[in-house]
Amino acid sequence: MHGGSREAVTHPVALLRMNLCRASRDQRWDLSASRGKRTMTPFRAIALLSAAAFGLSLAPAAAQDKTPPSSSPSPLVGKLNAYVGCINRLSERSYESRNRYFSWAKKTGPTGKERIIYGTYTIYDTTDCKKNVEMANASEPHDAELESAASAYAEAVGKLEPLLKEADEYYQQENYKDDKMAKGKEMHPRLVAAWDAFASADKKLRAGVEAIKDKQAEEQLAAIEAKEGRKTHYYAEALMIHAKRLLRAEDTSKPDIAAITKALTEYETTVKAAEDASGKDGDTKLGSSFLSSAKSYLTSAKQLMRRIRDKVPYSQGDRMMLGSGGGWMVEGSPPRLLRDYNQLIESYNRGARI
Repeated sequence: MHGGSREAVTHPVALLRMNLCRASRDQRWDLSASRGKRTMTPFRAIALLSAAAFGLSLAPAAAQDKTPPSSSPSPLVGKLNAYVGCINRLSERSYESRNRYFSWAKKTGPTGKERIIYGTYTIYDTTDCKKNVEMANASEPHDAELESAASAYAEAVGKLEPLLKEADEYYQQENYKDDKMAKGKEMHPRLVAAWDAFASADKKLRAGVEAIKDKQAEEQLAAIEAKEGRKTHYYAEALMIHAKRLLRAEDTSKPDIAAITKALTEYETTVKAAEDASGKDGDTKLGSSFLSSAKSYLTSAKQLMRRIRDKVPYSQGDRMMLGSGGGWMVEGSPPRLLRDYNQLIESYNRGARI
């Protein structure tokens, strides 16, 4: 059973439109030279697994850019696109395969006595990923640490692919009924090791790309301020930067209320500044859709902060929704925050003036 990533395009400050209720916080990016979206998965706080999420594009979105886009991406954009292409195509499904497997199998492995046996998922062919990473690593500009992380990712996901195919065939054909789950038990430690290696490589590669994106976002914001001053263009970009910082503050296994409160205050202040600047003194007027999305995201972030701060547990009904893919309906939950973050990204991508 094969599956693949959904569309992914870029956005100058918020690179991923997060996918809700997926394997823990894996993300899918595209670093094309124009604009796009980003995707994200659930938080460590309630997710089954782990991985970071977020990032920035390398060029302003068309809706915000004052200059004609380059006819071709820079060498760095092309290099990073190769790495991001692997993540977009392979990471989400790799995490989904692990989530599906552990939705029915115990951590110690299958026994053959399970009431329901779902098996696992396969992923797309990894040949192109390996080839593209090799080409990107050979191109300028060189970054030994990032290139090493990309190679490790390609190797890890390449080893995972055939193992998932082997497991999928075994469970799809229900061969465990013939060998009393003997092969299932034998495959278990190999699957766990392959998933662990993949998750580690995936996290490291994302972090490397993320560091570059953060630096470029700050440089871009400074350039906008120097050229135009603190007007709506500046505040729209700053808002997206602070939105991502807020997401990171709440996206952790050990939430720090002081850090969350600081990020919330900075984001809320920027939202208000953007709203106040909108249309002032003949400046561009920000759209109601964009500002509405920004405020909805702020509300969800506050609700999650209060749940963490006040140690408010999820009800049984909440837990059922969180575990079944309906977590976005639970107020004060990571999936709700992610849903609203997605909508903010999409509003930006449509154009902050809308």
